[in-house]
Amino acid sequence: MVKLKAKKRLLASEGNLELDVDLDIAERDFVTLYGKSGAGKTTTLRILAGLTDPDDGQIQVGEEVWFDSRKGINLPPQQRRIGFVFQDYALFPNMTVRKNLAYALGSHQDAGIVDTLLAMVDLKNLAERKPDTLSGGQRQRVALARALVRRPTILLLDEPLSALDMEMRLKLQDEILNLHKQFNMTTILVSHTLTEIFRLSHRVVVIDRGKIIKSGKPADVFIERKLSGKYKFEGEILEMQQDDVVHILTLSIGNNVVKVIATDDEARGLRIGDKVVISSKAFNPILMPVR
Repeated sequence: MVKLKAKKRLLASEGNLELDVDLDIAERDFVTLYGKSGAGKTTTLRILAGLTDPDDGQIQVGEEVWFDSRKGINLPPQQRRIGFVFQDYALFPNMTVRKNLAYALGSHQDAGIVDTLLAMVDLKNLAERKPDTLSGGQRQRVALARALVRRPTILLLDEPLSALDMEMRLKLQDEILNLHKQFNMTTILVSHTLTEIFRLSHRVVVIDRGKIIKSGKPADVFIERKLSGKYKFEGEILEMQQDDVVHILTLSIGNNVVKVIATDDEARGLRIGDKVVISSKAFNPILMPVR
């Protein structure tokens, strides 16, 4: 069990922000932190990893206390059993793929884990290449493998797939899920993509301006109870047009672009770029904004 209780004053784009989170995560769970940019999601990961100190709080993983502001306990990052995958890969450009992984080895750790991980993420043939010769997906595989070298208890993923195309995202989602299961880890992901959240997460935690406002299974958090339709998809609005008494919305759903009809009530407040959930009841599509 991960118990994280932390407060931290932050300077956000909209002014001062008080991060105040109280979060329990079960062992081997896969949890996603969701919310607007600047809500405090990445800071929450950094606090857990020991890269940012909270102003007040406690962190306990199992029976081990990693941080306690009142008792003066603050384990450094290298003593926390954490693997961290950043959005920008954070690889050493002057090192080969193999050396990037080997750099993360513990002082008395068996180096065989490097070859094991290279095989698991399909990078053995690229082991002697440097990061700038790899594609974005390959670099993210290196970052993911490096985060697992020390067999962490907790894997932290800060929007690791946001810069990749849809096909590569789907492939790496499969790899992340397989590694999560094989390494028996607790995994915490930051993501803005609902398809990704639904595919990977057991639970989603919604953070708004530093506070947890919702938590639960993705379907319970994002889809209202009244939507019990035969299908539900997440889409992003590309274009909106009004045609007499209805609105025609062009949506991006995965690799497809589709058009749907929305009523005035459904379209009210929606803008290009908004994400929506499309559901159907008896061939009658229902459009709901993603909150």
